[in-house]
Amino acid sequence: MNEVEQTTLHQIFLAAMQEFLEKGFKSASLRNIVKTAGVTTGAFYGYYDSKEKLFEALVGEHYNFLLDCFRKAQKEFAEIPPEEQPDNLTSTSGECMYEMLLYAYEHLNEFKLILCCSEGTRFSKLIDEMVEIETNATHDYFKVLERLGRPVSSIDKRLEHILITGMFNTFFELIIHEMPLEEAKHYLKEMRAFYTAGWMKIMGQ
Repeated sequence: MNEVEQTTLHQIFLAAMQEFLEKGFKSASLRNIVKTAGVTTGAFYGYYDSKEKLFEALVGEHYNFLLDCFRKAQKEFAEIPPEEQPDNLTSTSGECMYEMLLYAYEHLNEFKLILCCSEGTRFSKLIDEMVEIETNATHDYFKVLERLGRPVSSIDKRLEHILITGMFNTFFELIIHEMPLEEAKHYLKEMRAFYTAGWMKIMGQ
């Protein structure tokens, strides 16, 4: 890609970011994006064949990073010897959440697009995907505790889903409201302490 093409693409990205943040994906106008970027519709289609592809170009890498980071943390925790998992539960999840927070703050606008402006795209399912990953990992951990002779108290599946969903909604509120990073770090620590204590109580541990 030559310098002119890079400049054109940069202008399209800037215009798209502005339009999507202001109106959300569904209401955003491709015509407005092209006009603001100062390019022709034909030039735009030389880069992307739809509004969906443009939105994905803005957020796809960051969406995948967060999910991959979360999956990696769950995999690493599962690979810890079973007898050591209870003592590493909070540290492993805490490091992952902290890493995700820092990354999201480095790409704040992109994550505001994902969290607030992505209805009508696959990216609107971020929390649902994370809830599924967390739920599966939680059930695996329950099995570990049972093998260790520390069976978990029965937990209603609906309540479990509500609590896990609530945890991620709470986490992403830090980003949505653009809290100062140092405050966000503090709130994340408090949030983790709150949810950890609650889960321990419910699990009977």
